[in-house]
Amino acid sequence: MAVTLQQIAEAAGVSRGTVDRALNNRGRINAEVADRIRRIADEMGYQPNRAGRALAMAKRSITIGVLIQAANTPFMANVIEGAEDARAEVERLGAKVIIRKMEDFDAGRAVEAMRELKKAGCNGIALVPVDDERLKETVNEFADENIPVITFNSDIEGSGRLCFVGQDTWQSGRVAAGLMADILPADGKVLVISGYPKSYGHKNRTNGFLKEFADLRDDIQVLDVQYDFDDNQMAEMITKGMLREYEDLTGIYLAASGVEGVCKALEEQGMSNQVKVISNDLTARNVRYLEEGKIRFLIGQDGYRQGYEPVMLLFEKLFDGKEPEKEFAYTEIVIKTRYNLA
Repeated sequence: MAVTLQQIAEAAGVSRGTVDRALNNRGRINAEVADRIRRIADEMGYQPNRAGRALAMAKRSITIGVLIQAANTPFMANVIEGAEDARAEVERLGAKVIIRKMEDFDAGRAVEAMRELKKAGCNGIALVPVDDERLKETVNEFADENIPVITFNSDIEGSGRLCFVGQDTWQSGRVAAGLMADILPADGKVLVISGYPKSYGHKNRTNGFLKEFADLRDDIQVLDVQYDFDDNQMAEMITKGMLREYEDLTGIYLAASGVEGVCKALEEQGMSNQVKVISNDLTARNVRYLEEGKIRFLIGQDGYRQGYEPVMLLFEKLFDGKEPEKEFAYTEIVIKTRYNLA
């Protein structure tokens, strides 16, 4: 039996996408890891069969639609990069990938975009959703019509989607709560700034944080959750307003985007040392704030994989009929401080 990329991935202790990038010299990957993967592939007798797959593809039509909401946020740049790399790979095999980007989370427009992708011939959809009944009904409708849908970055609970690729956001929120609980002095107050009220990922992070923090620090008051809609100016305005109202604010947890606005407000008010900030995503700007000590912890979630893997899973489903191995393909929760960025 031919050796598969998944078997190589298991032997190397990495993801299937990492193996693919190493064997095809594509995308970002550590040189030592790539060499080790190639060595393992040789030892296992791996032989690519792309020519045969491309020939088979000529006899069928596979079009995959990718719908990315909140595509203008810095984090989503990594997701888009992964989706673009996956598109290049499957299109070399004769499939087609259509990527649609939306600036904000908008359930109504997302439903319209899904129907447009279906009309364009897509027989599989990868989607960054919001928690909305209309969107859930559309996902279920597509599933009933044998058009598989994979959610990524955010999920829709109770829907007929095939699987989810992304961070365990509830656990991510708990991790942030544990870190915050460890670094704050007695008493004081904590502010949680989330993104969109209907984003499953944002809600899950927020609720995971609130539940865990309440269990760990009953001496610190958690203020009402504020929403910045992934907008830095809104985050700045929220932070300034809370600083005026609560002089004993000691911590801010961002469950979504808005770090730039928060850090700007704290710096202008001379509160960067007093207020400890924990946020998500290893974007270039966030990393700079971490290096400067304006953020105490960043929690990463591998955006590249979130964009790459759904396309590949849909291709395998549509081409080979292969089902995803897991319903929840969780990406790693990575904790970064200014001391372990290298």
